[in-house]
Amino acid sequence: MSSTEGTGTEGAAVAGTAAEDATSRFVERFAAEMTEAGMQRMASRVFAALLASETASMTSAELAEQLRISPAAVSGAIRYLSQVSMVSRERDPGTRRDRYVLHNELWYETFTQRDQVLTRWERVLRDGVEMLGPDTAAGRRTADTADFFAFLQTEMLGIMDRWRAHKEGQAGG
Repeated sequence: MSSTEGTGTEGAAVAGTAAEDATSRFVERFAAEMTEAGMQRMASRVFAALLASETASMTSAELAEQLRISPAAVSGAIRYLSQVSMVSRERDPGTRRDRYVLHNELWYETFTQRDQVLTRWERVLRDGVEMLGPDTAAGRRTADTADFFAFLQTEMLGIMDRWRAHKEGQAGG
């Protein structure tokens, strides 16, 4: 037995601490990646903590304790994550305490909403081509951008269909 292993309750405490440390390292690493990609830092940390939790849900107090941040920081992060539909708020039965929950199909829903954004952007860009003039450098650049978003949207729809089929295949197999 190594000096870091114990027996009984002591061994479980060491294993629990090691698991908490590993979870904390993952949360901070993934949060850093999301922050680097443009998400707010606290929102990234809260999202990663929810993702890494067994139940995909935590209270404000649990998030604050795990991340060692203030309840105000949790509140701001949750507000942002709610606005971009990455988490929802549920009430713990029989209490006044809110629980923050990741959506079951989080990434599917997020990318589906992005599809709606791409449609709106493409529409505005197509209008912009007419406003700028299709034969101007700005008009051609705007048309290329609209074409890119149209292409991306078509590809995303196919990807989402293949993802659904893949998930259904996993569930059935």
